[in-house]
Amino acid sequence: MERKNKILVLFAHPAIHKSRVNKELLRSIAHEEGITIHKLYEEYPDFHIDVKREQNLLLQHDMYIWHHPFYWYGAPAILKQWIDLVLEHNFAYGRNGTALQDKKVMTAITTGGRLEAYREGGYNNFTINQLLAPFKQTAHLCHMQYLPPFIVYGTHILNNADIQKYAEDYKKILISLREDIFSEDEINRLENMNGIFK
Repeated sequence: MERKNKILVLFAHPAIHKSRVNKELLRSIAHEEGITIHKLYEEYPDFHIDVKREQNLLLQHDMYIWHHPFYWYGAPAILKQWIDLVLEHNFAYGRNGTALQDKKVMTAITTGGRLEAYREGGYNNFTINQLLAPFKQTAHLCHMQYLPPFIVYGTHILNNADIQKYAEDYKKILISLREDIFSEDEINRLENMNGIFK
């Protein structure tokens, strides 16, 4: 039997009780074999991150999802702290920092802004991929492969059917990554992972 990728979802949302979309995204993958949901705000309400524990979790998985709302063009505070502390020198980068080499990482984000707001000259002046450049560079520095993001736009205007469709897509995408269904070339041609099945 061919080995499947083990996926670690690093979920960071400080107000999950207010998020219709993120609750459904998580629910869609909650019982999937090989997918671990790691809720950072629940694990570390005091922000005292256990670095060694987190590093061991990374070593036990093949692929990581940075899943969070897109707050002020970036990640909520705990995910930034997690990156600052866990991806340390001589573990994730530096001369001896090869622990994450060839692992894959994908950003999964929800944003209140619509697609058209994220373009050059648009309301937010930049595309989502331009704004996610620090995450891509972080992955590059850590010798990881950064995958195109999964994006849910316009969360405030989505109806229940829209949310269910995004949740189904998210589940299908993670399963496809777990199973290695698509080649690296097929994935790298995408602007975002939402289009993988189109």
